[in-house]
Amino acid sequence: MLPTAPTAPKPVARATRSKFTTVFINATACYLLAYLVVRLVSQATLVYMGRQAGIPGTWDVSGVHFMLADSGWRRDTVLAVYGPGPAAIGGMAVVAFLLFWKWQRHRRGLAKLLLLWLIFHATNAILGGLLADTITQSGSWFVPNWLLGAGTWPSTVLGLLFGAVQLALGSAAAIPFLLAQDSRTVLQFDHRPLLVRYTILGPWLAGSVLLAVAAIPHLGLNEVLRFGTMGLLLIPLAQGVAEESFTFKKVLPSPTRVSWVLAGLALLGLLAWRLALGGPVAVH
Repeated sequence: MLPTAPTAPKPVARATRSKFTTVFINATACYLLAYLVVRLVSQATLVYMGRQAGIPGTWDVSGVHFMLADSGWRRDTVLAVYGPGPAAIGGMAVVAFLLFWKWQRHRRGLAKLLLLWLIFHATNAILGGLLADTITQSGSWFVPNWLLGAGTWPSTVLGLLFGAVQLALGSAAAIPFLLAQDSRTVLQFDHRPLLVRYTILGPWLAGSVLLAVAAIPHLGLNEVLRFGTMGLLLIPLAQGVAEESFTFKKVLPSPTRVSWVLAGLALLGLLAWRLALGGPVAVH
């Protein structure tokens, strides 16, 4: 009788699955927190600039909506209202990357993963956001058109270019993303399909569904498109992580535990976002 190939014991398989479930919860919490921070900074800046310009409007979970006819917008007003938001979150992304690369990438803990998700959301808010705004002809779609004064084609061209940049940035983020993982089990090359599902695609889908449900009945096409444009970053990232052979880290691994503090903050932030902006807030 031919000997059978040894199989891995079930307890080990269950332990591995349990560890990836823990990583999924932490990654989803980081996804939600980072999204809420970027959205708050972006929209609060937009509201402030709208008030400075004396433009009335409303603010709810679907975004900021100004009540001003197209004929009432001037070139300087468009730039003054819609320009500072992307500049603010772009600066935040740069600071987050510097913090990650200089101080956090070789340290243990979830701070580095939260910084990466902050960078991803800020990048998508600027690059993917223009693509979404171009489709819905709202928000930042006005800015390139007003800058160049050449019809609507500048936003379309720039939106497609920004989408291509997102694809490139996603591919380049594979090593930083692997550096943000603390577990040797998670980093094993044989576990890359699990790593992709539980730390990239899973948090993206679960986090987007939670945010979409929280926004009902104010969920709009623009926000759905922004959830989708996040894939321009995350799908190339997932492919890069799946193919990258990197498994070595300078620091010792840390125990993989659910960060209930982080998960609690994410859920409280989501609840506060819904309660504060569930009904339109007047912007004067």
